[in-house]
Amino acid sequence: MAQPIHVIAYDLGTGGNKTSLYKIGETLDIVASSIEDYPMIFVENGGAEQNVEDWWKAICQSTKTVLAESGINPKEIKGLAFSSQAQGAVFVDKQGCALRNPMGALDARSHKQVKRYLHHGLLRIQNINLFKLLKSLRITGGIAATPKDPLWKYHWVKENEPDIFSNMHKFLDIKDYLTLRCTGNYGMTMDSAQLTFLFDTRPGKQGWHKGLCKMFDVDMDHLPPVVQSTDVIGGLTSKAARDMGLEPETSVFGGGVDASLSTIGSGCTGLYDTHIYIGTSGWVSCNVKKRKVDVTNFIASIFNGMPGWFNYVAEQETSGSCLQWVKDHLALEAIDIYLKKHTQDKKDKSSKLFDLLNETVEQTPPGADNLIFTPWLHGNRSPREDALARGMFFNIKMSTGQRQMVRAVLEGVAYHKRWMLEAIEKTFPRQETIRFVGGGAKSDTWCQIMADVTGRNIETIHNCQDIGTAGAAIVCGVGLGVIPSFERAGALVRIDKKFTPRKKYQAIYNKNFEVFKLLYKKNKKLFHKLNQYTEG
Repeated sequence: MAQPIHVIAYDLGTGGNKTSLYKIGETLDIVASSIEDYPMIFVENGGAEQNVEDWWKAICQSTKTVLAESGINPKEIKGLAFSSQAQGAVFVDKQGCALRNPMGALDARSHKQVKRYLHHGLLRIQNINLFKLLKSLRITGGIAATPKDPLWKYHWVKENEPDIFSNMHKFLDIKDYLTLRCTGNYGMTMDSAQLTFLFDTRPGKQGWHKGLCKMFDVDMDHLPPVVQSTDVIGGLTSKAARDMGLEPETSVFGGGVDASLSTIGSGCTGLYDTHIYIGTSGWVSCNVKKRKVDVTNFIASIFNGMPGWFNYVAEQETSGSCLQWVKDHLALEAIDIYLKKHTQDKKDKSSKLFDLLNETVEQTPPGADNLIFTPWLHGNRSPREDALARGMFFNIKMSTGQRQMVRAVLEGVAYHKRWMLEAIEKTFPRQETIRFVGGGAKSDTWCQIMADVTGRNIETIHNCQDIGTAGAAIVCGVGLGVIPSFERAGALVRIDKKFTPRKKYQAIYNKNFEVFKLLYKKNKKLFHKLNQYTEG
């Protein structure tokens, strides 16, 4: 291993930015971390936006904080990279300034645009025009089939905000806007490019596809150059360096989206290595070396942060955010009293919340007295894409209390992860050991529930909530040549705990899981009747 270096990695999520300063040597070590929150802006008809200045303020403040806490001289920082939420849409003018609030991953207002471009023709599969589906699958390995895909956000702005659209110079994902703001240079990583479903992912043909752009009425001049995760986009401009407290010309790498870099940060660098992630959103991801798409279950391969590799990934819209919902709406008073009693430091609130969670859930037998929760608080993606699906508690009794409801929420998220995991294993080999990462993995109780519900051995890692920044830091290390390869980087990620499934609860969880899946099938029409977005 080369001489140890320091890099800064960012994980820009839907609720806040985490900045971590890493030392890369024989091990990958966090020197200091800082989190800055920012709001989500929900608008009518399913819109979900954020403000670029909120992002930038959080990035700059947290960077200065980690430098101050660590005592590291900014001159020692050799590079930085971003991991960010995926499938955003940032529209910038020729000066690189955002023309409107970015549309985030949760933005689902583009129903009319999806319907106009895809839901027509005599021959359709899953209500998608057969010709367009087959062409997109052949070229990209997937298709933009949901209102939350960036392609339809592009068309929503085109149709609803023509003045903004006419001034647009480039159409970017979130981290690609941030690297532009840092360097003044355009560069979209391959994972984000693929998620536009305008990018040819076939070996030897990778690039923006003229035919798809024509079919979907996209101006190719709006699309930026495409780069790898380890490519240097440029050096920090003087202004960006001054804002962030760093040195000008510090190398800024391409980075990647959260679902892409999480594989690297979780240490899953081998073939078919699989991890479950619970943050605000969630997913199940399998590490593969070929393109594959499952239209029926809305699972597709996206470029991994490791060149030549793919993540075969199934996404869940609301995962850890279901726990936030519990805090805010189900047991707010009890939780607040507990936190005030046990917490002096605001930064310790998250840890104490999990302590309370563990205490509460452990007092309730597995199965939650056959109470079932569906974690579709803002729709769903896989294995049944439906922006109008919603959460519910099913089978409430006179004896049902808050403890059963809290446990049912954790079990409901685990049921959904099992649903996605089994859909993935219709294509790739079953894995008996799964990595569990993200903030949800900090709860030993949730880890055990995940093992019991899925019937798999569950492993957690040190700093399990930091896989986004860990992945971005490893990208910097490989890009700088300090880490010889991504395969070697997997050894830098240390296993923390292991959980095995308990056979005595297998029957109750199998029964409830089958009911869980039926709840969507039997309520789909009712969800649509209640939640169909109105136009105008």
